[in-house]
Amino acid sequence: MKKIWIYVFLLLSTFVPGDSYAQVDDSLGWGTNYPAVPERMIAETKWRYTYAIHLESNTIIHQAEDFYDYFLHFRYDYTFEQYLNGQMTRGTWSLNGSELFYSFKHIKKFEIAGATKNTLMLEFTQANSKGTYQYHFIRVESKDAPFVKPSYELPEVLVERADVRKLKDRLAFRKKKKRKRKSRRERRAEKRKPKKEPIFINIELIGGGFYGGIDPVLRDYIHIKSDGRLVKEYKGANSGLTITKRTISRDELEQFAEFIIAQRFFEFDQIYDCDMAACEERKRGKPIPIPLRLVVAYGSRKKVVTVTIWGKDSHKIKYVDYPPALDNIVEAIQKMAHSLDATMTKRN
Repeated sequence: MKKIWIYVFLLLSTFVPGDSYAQVDDSLGWGTNYPAVPERMIAETKWRYTYAIHLESNTIIHQAEDFYDYFLHFRYDYTFEQYLNGQMTRGTWSLNGSELFYSFKHIKKFEIAGATKNTLMLEFTQANSKGTYQYHFIRVESKDAPFVKPSYELPEVLVERADVRKLKDRLAFRKKKKRKRKSRRERRAEKRKPKKEPIFINIELIGGGFYGGIDPVLRDYIHIKSDGRLVKEYKGANSGLTITKRTISRDELEQFAEFIIAQRFFEFDQIYDCDMAACEERKRGKPIPIPLRLVVAYGSRKKVVTVTIWGKDSHKIKYVDYPPALDNIVEAIQKMAHSLDATMTKRN
């Protein structure tokens, strides 16, 4: 038994994701495109690694167990220290927009896919693979991290930016200008102007549910493009790949986008994860939960929301606390994908 644990430890400590996982063509919109992250979110923070996920198949490929400890500490002087299974290493870090530069094994650059006060998602790709991967971390206090604080450093102080006064409040102090009546020439010029392009809308729904049963799900992906084209790809371990397509009218697509906005989707957190021990334990149980990832773009606004355990399991237990409105959005997307006027093709 001891030999088996040693073998698993060596395997995880040299983990390099390969091409054996399901791949999705780059034309479907995969890639990193995340908003800039302020340095105050990273500087002088300590993190503990929890699990790694392969985005294309939306599969958890590695989880931190009792025998696998990885901690990160980004210092205010742009140096970092990391603790991996008893070994401490140090280096320098830098941040450019959402790109985080620091060295871990063979990886030199990460993309910050999500950063909150308590969670951190670092995304990366490899030169020898088309896959995209994410490391997930949770924030820890100094007393729970294996880093020794130098005696000359001052006590830690958490500083948060004060809320900026809303634009409309600032404009209230300015003198309003009288609106001039447009001349006939100006009105004619406006009529000759080309019509504005429709607002860009893009919706992607990946994963969700649990990996198990007679025909485990290898891929569950729905993509609604701005031109109204809906594509659903579903692949089971035994049933093969099924692709469903249909076209949504512009009016229907805009109404659906308004529905998502009304559900306050753009106010959701970037990630909803476990906040109790039973939830963390359920991640390791079978059938294995498949994280749900919802991406919505509307004009210049874009939001990526990830739920590590979505919905309820066979015991009717909801492990992760996320807004009920998210269920409404997911259910509406699935209904649109399963419409009767959709065309379906099957590939083995």
